[in-house]
Amino acid sequence: MFKFLAKIRIVPMTIFAAALMLSFKVSDILNGIETSLDAFSVAKVQAQQPPDAPPPPPANLPTNNAPPPEDGAPPPPPGSAPPSGDEPPANDTAQQEEEGDDPQDDPTLFTQTEIDLLQQLADRREKIEARSEEIDLRAGLLSAAEKRIDKKIQEMKSLEITIQKLIKTHDQQEEAKMESLVKIYENMKPKDAARIFEELDIGTLLSVAERMKERKLAPVMAKMNAQKAKEMTVELTKLRELPDPGT
Repeated sequence: MFKFLAKIRIVPMTIFAAALMLSFKVSDILNGIETSLDAFSVAKVQAQQPPDAPPPPPANLPTNNAPPPEDGAPPPPPGSAPPSGDEPPANDTAQQEEEGDDPQDDPTLFTQTEIDLLQQLADRREKIEARSEEIDLRAGLLSAAEKRIDKKIQEMKSLEITIQKLIKTHDQQEEAKMESLVKIYENMKPKDAARIFEELDIGTLLSVAERMKERKLAPVMAKMNAQKAKEMTVELTKLRELPDPGT
């Protein structure tokens, strides 16, 4: 009887103990799942963040990339950092400064005096440019005028040469006519030639008489009127005293 009662009591106790242990197991499982989720979230956040920059090497420790000192060269002083290739060149820094906005170039920071001075300089520059354009225009006009004058001078020289040739040709023709006329008077009888000489004007008479040979002119003058012969003699004397053209 007691054994039966004891069996009846052991069974509920066993069930209770098993249920209690099961509840502990379920609680441990839930805690493990929460811990895993928290760890996964932290790892994900850390993966999204950029990696931290490595700390700079100490200034007093030489790096492995530094070249060994040359023979006879003093070693670098302690605490000095060797040159590294990570430093930006000076040109890049200067370029960055040039590309950056310079507060001095801001027109809103200029004073009224500076603005007036800049305006005066701009006006002065416009006047100088206008004056330069005017000078260039005048220089172009002067050059064109000089070219036209040179062309006219060349034309006048050419015309002068042509006129001189015509005059020379005319003189040659007149001389040929006069020589022919002189030969005619030389071949005439002195009496007939004297009568014609008395009727000629003094200019034509002198031109013919000057070209005649003396032995042909003397008989003609002897047959001429004394007054006309005297006048012709005086004019011939004056004509022979004159210098030749071009001397």
